[in-house]
Amino acid sequence: MPNYNDLAKTLNGFAERSKEKPLTLGSALDSLDEAGYALISIIIVLPFLQPLPLGPITVIGGVAFATLGWQLLNGHDSPVLPAKVRSLEFSEKTWRILSNVCLKILGFCKKFTKPRYLYMVQGKQGQKIGGFILLAAGALMAIPFGVLPLNNLLPGLAILFYCLGELEDDGLMFFIAFFWLIVTVIYFALFFFALWYFGQEALDFLKLHS
Repeated sequence: MPNYNDLAKTLNGFAERSKEKPLTLGSALDSLDEAGYALISIIIVLPFLQPLPLGPITVIGGVAFATLGWQLLNGHDSPVLPAKVRSLEFSEKTWRILSNVCLKILGFCKKFTKPRYLYMVQGKQGQKIGGFILLAAGALMAIPFGVLPLNNLLPGLAILFYCLGELEDDGLMFFIAFFWLIVTVIYFALFFFALWYFGQEALDFLKLHS
């Protein structure tokens, strides 16, 4: 399982490779030796950790996470991303931003993460639980809400805490990931209720405040 220093070296290496020309996500991930689902997911999820909706990009990202979750749930050792996601190109500046944000998040989280509740993260059971989290979060993120704020942030937090739990062998992070899945479902359910109850007025309100 990759440690903090290995992850820092990997992300900085991507930035160096993208100096001459933009580096696709697929090319970057292909260079990883036995890349784990958590390492791939934490790189992809960073752009989605913002409150503003990202439109079709959120749907594509959701499909990617759901695909990874399905593979993990079914016991695939090596993750494979959809072609559209693999073809996304990032410049050196983008890779530097992703690297800095990722390392800051992990550096902060290392202060309170530690190996615990190992039954949640290790073995076949841990693999299936992690796969379910990725699949559920990806499916929720892929729902094309369009103008709804937080539609990528809330499931993205579930994915982030899955990654932290996997990287640090911390089962408590898996429990927090489930919490964010529940929050996401409740939030989306309230949106659908408001849409059913208020109709067009609800959409106009969201467009006005987005």
